[in-house]
Amino acid sequence: MNDRTALVTGADKGIGFHVARLLAEQGFQVHVGSRVAERGERAVAEIGGGARLLVLDVTDPGGIERAAASVDHLDVLVNNAGVQPVTGTPSETGVEGLRQTYETNVFGVVAVTNAFLPALRRSAHPRVVNVSSGTASLTWSTGPNPQFTEGVPRSAAYRSAKAALNALTVLYAQELAGDGIKVNALAPGRRATDLVPGAAVGGGDPAEGAWGAVRLALLPDEGPTGGFFSWDGTPVPW
Repeated sequence: MNDRTALVTGADKGIGFHVARLLAEQGFQVHVGSRVAERGERAVAEIGGGARLLVLDVTDPGGIERAAASVDHLDVLVNNAGVQPVTGTPSETGVEGLRQTYETNVFGVVAVTNAFLPALRRSAHPRVVNVSSGTASLTWSTGPNPQFTEGVPRSAAYRSAKAALNALTVLYAQELAGDGIKVNALAPGRRATDLVPGAAVGGGDPAEGAWGAVRLALLPDEGPTGGFFSWDGTPVPW
């Protein structure tokens, strides 16, 4: 009997939905994290066997605590939930836009990861995957970016939040190495989702980007930790 379990935050649509679907196809019991129960129920119904709803708003400390209390064992945590409420350059972005972006994309990841660490520590092969962005690479931001061609420094809040998430990925990986918990970040590429207006038109297949998260979720024990990888498995420079 396959009793592997996974949690994917923001799994009721976009890349997160496909990560949950693909993990279920791999035999995982997948907790479909959704802020809105109705959307989560639709996603669970579409995924089918192996999927179960977990109402989870990553910005709600009490909700996170209740969700974590309901999960005793966890093999894979995919921190996918993310927002991009503002898309301006640094000088066009107010503090409130930064705060709102960081609340989900950084603080939410820390809150969820910390809450579910006891369940992850009960796994023989625990994995954490943080869905980041190629736009968070400082190397690619100051040179050619093979995933994004636009050079204008827009989406400053989102990109800087994902860069902070990358730093936390490294720090978590270092801290949790002794527990056997592998923590890596994913750059899924530009995908057709509703994260920002227009992305659904010019982006690629979200399922293709989701495979990158599944690959990191299934890493063998000799696999890497504290790394940043593209959806196809190639390393992304910090």
